[in-house]
Amino acid sequence: MNDLELIKLWQVSQVSLEDNMKFNRQSIEEITHLKVHGILGSMKPFKKFALLIGFLWVSIGVSLLSPIYLNSYSEANKFFLFSASIQVGLTALALLVYLYQRITIYQVDLTEPILRTQKKLARLQATTLWTARILVLQLPFWTTFWWNDTLLNQWGMWQWAITLVVTLASIGLALWLFFHLTYENRNKQWFQLIFSSKEWEPLMKSIALLEQLEAYPKQETRA
Repeated sequence: MNDLELIKLWQVSQVSLEDNMKFNRQSIEEITHLKVHGILGSMKPFKKFALLIGFLWVSIGVSLLSPIYLNSYSEANKFFLFSASIQVGLTALALLVYLYQRITIYQVDLTEPILRTQKKLARLQATTLWTARILVLQLPFWTTFWWNDTLLNQWGMWQWAITLVVTLASIGLALWLFFHLTYENRNKQWFQLIFSSKEWEPLMKSIALLEQLEAYPKQETRA
């Protein structure tokens, strides 16, 4: 076999190798898309349930609070009224974020480019964190909705002290969680305790799969 034949044989083998690598890459992309689509699909029932509960909570809250604002505002217990209103308002805001997430999940297409899917997953990740941050702001108002003028006038020093400590602690905890519920803290034990659910884990698995797929060409090049 002369040098020319060897060169042709090498060229043919190179073409076959490149075709094989393209086929492998395409197969891996398709499998990854299927896995991501399946994992995100597991989030749909949870999102649907959360939307239903949130909608019922907001509807009941609005139906109870609206007549008070319209008919008996001057006689109403302002502690209860304002605390409950803020809680319902924050829940309504979180409900809108949940609705956006559900729409985004249904928009993930098996045939779309990896980069576009990654952007959608990044939005899901960010909005999931924002939902939690919004909801934790309700904590202080769970400690004040039951206050009323009669109790305040009758309370002694110790009752005031205990009540204020509990309320201030809940405010501090709510603010701390609001500023620390970030992606950078995802490996912290307290973070994983809060997000050990079907709302966060499938999302992280999907992101990890796409990151592995993105790193695949680099691994091939090193090989």
